[in-house]
Amino acid sequence: MARTHFLLFLFILAGVLTANAQQFVCSPLDSLDFKKRIAQIQELAETKDADLLVSIGKTFLDTPYVAHTLDQGSKEELVINFMGLDCTTFVENVLAFTLMHSEEENSLEQFARQLTKIRYRDGVMHGYASRLHYFTEWIADNEEKGILKDVTKLLGGVLVEAPRTFMSGHREAYPLLADEDNFQGVIQTEASLKTRPYYVIPLSRLEVLESNLREGDIIAFATKIKGLDVTHTALAIKVEDRIHILHASSSGQVEISKRPLLEYTKGIKNSNGLIVARLTPQ
Repeated sequence: MARTHFLLFLFILAGVLTANAQQFVCSPLDSLDFKKRIAQIQELAETKDADLLVSIGKTFLDTPYVAHTLDQGSKEELVINFMGLDCTTFVENVLAFTLMHSEEENSLEQFARQLTKIRYRDGVMHGYASRLHYFTEWIADNEEKGILKDVTKLLGGVLVEAPRTFMSGHREAYPLLADEDNFQGVIQTEASLKTRPYYVIPLSRLEVLESNLREGDIIAFATKIKGLDVTHTALAIKVEDRIHILHASSSGQVEISKRPLLEYTKGIKNSNGLIVARLTPQ
């Protein structure tokens, strides 16, 4: 038994563990942080669903903002990183911990399984192109898995049929697209998305939207930028009866916005409105 524990410790130091025959990357610091975070989350006891999502999100407050943490290697790997988050990995980590809590899970391997389910198309990691790079597809795929419900249309969204081609059109901005197989895989994904339009709540309707939002709603900020669907993601949180956002801000860290959501949205360059997804009761 002692030898088994020693070998496991060596794997952790190497930053690579195996879960269900799938490797994932996790540094020693992230492994320790996971154990501390699980202990914090277990103290939330009977907290459920959207309230749980927000409570777990708050445990990440002040975590530094770090971009491109998923693209450090030469191939696609399941990266587990709690030390630095961008807006999407923040939402993904919070959602994975929420699903774990609902299913009474507590191991790093189980977290890796939940994160894989959330981050990859159909819940299967099969190369770079299997990652849900476009957030509108991320929402749709996680809705098909029964994790989320896209409520944008119900909240006044209008149909958008804009192409999602930003990645193939800016190949140089994505290091792993230097690989031709990855590039062709992304092109195939973008082609498939042409037949899958999405809904956006336009800026003109935001004034009446706030009363229909709930804490824990996943908010995506749609954009007018050609070929791109979303530029930022966050969680809705109430502050003094107004909806603000809890997010990994590119200004430096995970924080609660000083301005309410509506004012925040109006200050975003090229903003096209909002997309809203809601956690399905677990």
